[in-house]
Amino acid sequence: MFDGFMENKDVLVQRTGRLGHLVLNRPQAMNALNATMITIVADALDEWEADDAVESVLISGAGERGLCAGGDVVSIYHDALSGGGHASEAFWRAEYHLNARIKRYPKPIVALMDGVVLGGGVGISAHASHRVVTERSRVGMPETGIGFVPDVGGTHLLSRAPGQLGTHAALTGTMVSGADAIAMGLADHYIASEAVPGLVAELSERTAGAAVARWGQVAPESGLMQQRWWIDEAYAPDCAETILERLVRVGDPGAEAAAKTIAGRSPTAVSVTLAALRRARTLPSLEEGLNQDLRVSLRSLRWPDFLEGIRAQLVDKDRNPAWSPATLAEVSAEVVAAAFAGLGERELALSAPQK
Repeated sequence: MFDGFMENKDVLVQRTGRLGHLVLNRPQAMNALNATMITIVADALDEWEADDAVESVLISGAGERGLCAGGDVVSIYHDALSGGGHASEAFWRAEYHLNARIKRYPKPIVALMDGVVLGGGVGISAHASHRVVTERSRVGMPETGIGFVPDVGGTHLLSRAPGQLGTHAALTGTMVSGADAIAMGLADHYIASEAVPGLVAELSERTAGAAVARWGQVAPESGLMQQRWWIDEAYAPDCAETILERLVRVGDPGAEAAAKTIAGRSPTAVSVTLAALRRARTLPSLEEGLNQDLRVSLRSLRWPDFLEGIRAQLVDKDRNPAWSPATLAEVSAEVVAAAFAGLGERELALSAPQK
């Protein structure tokens, strides 16, 4: 099915030598993921797993702006308004299965995290075996800004970052550099963006490990790691209000900026994100983290903040969401706890393979 080159509106699927290459191909939408793209990527992985001629897989993005800006949340917005969220649930189920598939894929997957990599873009790349960033990389989970919570295994990854770096990234939704992504455990290898064509060409002829090593460089120092002196202390509490208070007291410009950013995010999303991170830290596998993600995502779909956040940021674009409730103090413990309640027969029910 995927021999040679096949062009689809949303994905380019190519076989070159030893390499199976998937190009997310919606540059006008910064390669935001839709259901068609998830299906094509999953089908290609299924076929290439059984093809001995394919030794490695590469995932990259079309255009100059980046790999992927996340899921198509505007479609989710309209589905929630008129379709009851059924299409959104189906999309998330397929997406989370793909995230787990990438993590457990038996052949090397090289994810080229050049440029912008946000939300669902992290899910399709940061679970791969060879995660490559450049000086152009801007990686983040910005969900709290639209009244949502990091999903696609994002809380699993961020909860395992050094110290409280993951908490900082999740609550603020701030994008980090390629060097920061490596320091946080979201990426492995650093190359110059000008070396990308050489890496892609070499992947068709050599193993993934050899090709990445050939073009890899020592990553610059992580600016985020240099701020751990206040990040680890400020984000240690399990209460979002206390975190905000500590950030204000630090007296550092970075902490002040973080406090201002969090204060502008959805209070409900911030509170549930913090709880999701703390819970994810105790879960034994990515699959368990994704099971939690579906519970939280489906509950988030019913929050007023989710529709309001997408409206303000991506539909009307007035950048002035009216959050409800408006403050962290007004977010009840019951609302937070309800986000994690079991789904019964609707559980995702992923499980890690037995060793």
